[in-house]
Amino acid sequence: MTDILRTAAELHARVPEGRRAVVMTMGALHEGHATLVRAAREIAGSTGEVVVTVFVNPLQFGAGEDLDRYPRTLDADVKIASVAGADAVFAPSVDEVYPGGEPQVRITAGPMGELCEGASRPGHFDGMLTVVAKLLHLTRPDVALYGQKDAQQLALIRRMVRDLNFGVEIVGVPTVREPDGLALSSRNRYLSSAERRTALALSRALFAGRDRHAAQEALRARALEVPATRARAEGLSALGESRAAADAHAVAKAAPGGPAAVRAAARLVLDEAARLEPPLALDYLALVDPSDFTEIADGFTGEAVLAVAARVGTTRLIDNIPLTFGAAS
Repeated sequence: MTDILRTAAELHARVPEGRRAVVMTMGALHEGHATLVRAAREIAGSTGEVVVTVFVNPLQFGAGEDLDRYPRTLDADVKIASVAGADAVFAPSVDEVYPGGEPQVRITAGPMGELCEGASRPGHFDGMLTVVAKLLHLTRPDVALYGQKDAQQLALIRRMVRDLNFGVEIVGVPTVREPDGLALSSRNRYLSSAERRTALALSRALFAGRDRHAAQEALRARALEVPATRARAEGLSALGESRAAADAHAVAKAAPGGPAAVRAAARLVLDEAARLEPPLALDYLALVDPSDFTEIADGFTGEAVLAVAARVGTTRLIDNIPLTFGAAS
């Protein structure tokens, strides 16, 4: 049975034998959240405790955003959390989280919080980090799990925990998608059928960028395998491979890893979606270093995130995929 707790005192009275794993949500739970809860259950084990928080945080909604219409479905949330393995749902009131009203002292996201989502939603990440810090103190977990769909949020939480010495392990869980590729989101329920068809351009754009990246990396690997010598080229010409070898070397030399080509492939899909009915209104497309969310340049090596945000009708959606850029030859 999953208990519903309303106060921190109720939660603190519980003393699990093992680790406490916390999944923070704003409610309107779906399979993506359930995946987080199942991962938390695995980490906590049979002797630990899994707590799901349900709190719609007013600090992270800007003027004109959907705070008032954001879905509140606590009964359904508890059922989903219970089936996924949660021991308790912590659903505090605004007064419980902010007993003195809006806090005078808040967490500031810093330079990373002003990029991508932060540029589009000023103050959003300050409000998000403030409530995450509050909930970490209120729930006292050993480990907290967050979805990689909110990649910038996850990066900022990790940075806050490291910079401010929070004694908690942060775990990221891969994005869960619908069969058609749309990333699961509580806001998907706002979409009409026509809007949903347009919204699929977000994931298609990311996949196009990913596929372009894979082709670039394959060419780079091919170039490494085939020496660019005249003797080798002459030997290959009999087999009709010299042009392919030369092309591979040219591509690898001109744009190893090809961030510009990845952006262009994704942008093409988004530009086409802007002409649909209803149209997709692009907010941003970014290919960034996940450590600070600055744009990567050609020649970059290591982990990167291809991220997109757009509006379809009145609904704003985000998505991203991770990419790895190999070392230049």
